[in-house]
Amino acid sequence: MKWLSDDNLDHLRTIARNPDFSATKYTFVKELGHGGMGTVYLAEDRELDRLVAIKVLNTPEITEDLRNRMVREAQIIARLEHPGIVPVHDVGVLPDGRVFYAMKYVRGSRLDEYAAQHSSLRDRLRKFQAACDAVAFAHAHGVIHRDLKPQNIMIGSFGEVLVLDWGVAKITKKPTTDYTNESVQSVDGSNTSAGTVIGTRDYMSPEQARGEVSQLDERADVYSLGAVLHFLLKDQSRPGKAAQAICAKAMASARDDRYSTASELSADIGRLLDAEPVSAYRENVIEKVGRWVGKNRFLVLLVLAYLLMRIFFIFTSRR
Repeated sequence: MKWLSDDNLDHLRTIARNPDFSATKYTFVKELGHGGMGTVYLAEDRELDRLVAIKVLNTPEITEDLRNRMVREAQIIARLEHPGIVPVHDVGVLPDGRVFYAMKYVRGSRLDEYAAQHSSLRDRLRKFQAACDAVAFAHAHGVIHRDLKPQNIMIGSFGEVLVLDWGVAKITKKPTTDYTNESVQSVDGSNTSAGTVIGTRDYMSPEQARGEVSQLDERADVYSLGAVLHFLLKDQSRPGKAAQAICAKAMASARDDRYSTASELSADIGRLLDAEPVSAYRENVIEKVGRWVGKNRFLVLLVLAYLLMRIFFIFTSRR
C-alpha cells in the first residue's frame, strides 16, 4: 500500500472542501473566510473579467430553510443600495445544491484589525460614524442587522466603511420604497422562535441575549453599535467624558434609555468630532470653556498674539 504524504492529504482536503463552480461563470481562486452558516471565497467572474467574493452555504445538510436563509440574505443586501453596504451581483445554486451569492470583492481589513494599526481616536470615530450611517439606512428600510461587531465592519483600501454579514438580519416592516420584494417578506427573519438567541455575546443587547425576538427593534442594533464604540475606546488613554457618555447611552440596559435610532447616535458622534455639545453629556462651565477654546484654537492664538504685541509696544514706548 502506498501512503500519501501530509502535503498530498492537505491538497485533497482542500479540493474536497472547495465549491464546484464549474456550472457557473465563476472560477475558484481561494477561501477568504468562513462563519457559522456560510464560507466566503474569492473567485473570478469570467464574463466581466473581475474578482468577486462568493458566499456559499457551508453545511452538507442542505434544507429548504437554509436555502431560504441564504437567498433571503442576498435579497436583503441587494435592496440596501448604500455606499456602506456591499452590493450583491448574482445569486444561484451550485451543482451540489448549495445556494451561493456573488458580491463585490472589497480589499481591506476588518475594523478590529484596522483599529490595531490606527490609534487616532478621531479617525476611529469617523469610521464608526460611517458604520452608524449604513446601519441607519438599513433601519430606514425596515432591516435590523442583529450581529454588529468589529469583525462585521470592513475598512476598504480607500478608507470606505462597509457593514457586512446580514445573514441573521430581521425585517421589521416593508420598506417605503417602490421596489418592495414580497418574496423577502415570506422568509422574514422575524419568524425566529421566541427564546432563540442570535448574535455575538459581547455585542448583543440584554433583550437579544434573553431571546426576546419579538422585542427586538432598531435599539438592539444601537446597543451593538455602542459595544463597537466601547471596543474602539477601551485602549485609548484619554477617550473623553463625552465619548464615554455616548457609549454609555448607546449601551443602556433599558431600551428607552438608549438613542432611539442609529441616526441619533451618528449625530452625537458628529457633534463630538466638531467640538459641539453632545446630547448624552451635560458639560460644566469649565468644560464648556475648554471645548470652546479647543474649537477656536486659531482665534485664541491670534488674540493672545495681539495682546502680547500690545504689551510689548506699551513697555517699549515708555522707555
